[in-house]
Amino acid sequence: MKPLVRPSRLAPGARVAVVAPSGPVAEERLQAGLDILRGWDLDPVVAPHVLDLHGELGYLAGSDADRAADLQQAWCDPSVDAVLCARGGYGAQRMVDLLDWEAMRAAGPKVFVGFSDITVLHQAFATRLDLVTLHGPAAAGADFVKNAGAQEHLKATLFAPETVRVIASAGAALVPGRARGVTLGGCLSMLASDLGTPHARTSARGGLLFLEDVGEQAYRVDRMLTQLLRGGWLDGVTGIALGSWAGCGPYGALRAVLADRLGGLGVPVVEEFGFGHCEGALTIPFGIAAELDADTGTLTLDEAALR
Repeated sequence: MKPLVRPSRLAPGARVAVVAPSGPVAEERLQAGLDILRGWDLDPVVAPHVLDLHGELGYLAGSDADRAADLQQAWCDPSVDAVLCARGGYGAQRMVDLLDWEAMRAAGPKVFVGFSDITVLHQAFATRLDLVTLHGPAAAGADFVKNAGAQEHLKATLFAPETVRVIASAGAALVPGRARGVTLGGCLSMLASDLGTPHARTSARGGLLFLEDVGEQAYRVDRMLTQLLRGGWLDGVTGIALGSWAGCGPYGALRAVLADRLGGLGVPVVEEFGFGHCEGALTIPFGIAAELDADTGTLTLDEAALR
């Protein structure tokens, strides 16, 4: 696995587009997120369909075609320096095949931020655009609008990425050791459901894999990890960082599943790394060569996430 192309960092006055590729967006939280971005001296613009609601499927932010058009238009707009996802939820898998990847590649690299359901797009941006992306807070997410830690880590990554080349967590080793590789990953359920689709990575070989999820019981986490194992997707992974598991039941039971399914890979595994569906979530760049130290709970990037 090779490192990917790094987009340029943001500067004061940069124009950022907010899109909703997945679930419906609460207007109050969207406005709170926009206020934060304006406070960073950014110029946020809201895509036309961000506040839409699908007429029949209320878990979607508008139609598949409209959600795809918003993302593509924002990406291909030369005045836009970054595209931020308003939230996750569900729906990215339904619209990812509607994007014109050739046109998006021709538009050149820019910053892309999101997490949760946006894992599907992180994978596609890696395979179709060879682009580093940021697994970070949603612009209208509850954690982003309320938590200064999440805000500051994303802001530092966007404006001064050299200051966050070492990402330190409160994590501890589930399996001790150090590993090198290229960062990738996201939401476990999305990675499992994306397996074998046209825009997904075919393997995590050579990668430092970041995994988290929300609202999944231990047996379902077991099932999804087993699917990745049986499919050979985890063959050759060099190290694993585990993030938040909010709503996934007692952590002791889940920890036993994680140790059982991942411990046999023979690679370092660090738990409770502090990214994903948690308070003060860290921003993790995907597509960067790095070293993971499970014993100290740190990720050291070979170079800044953004140029």
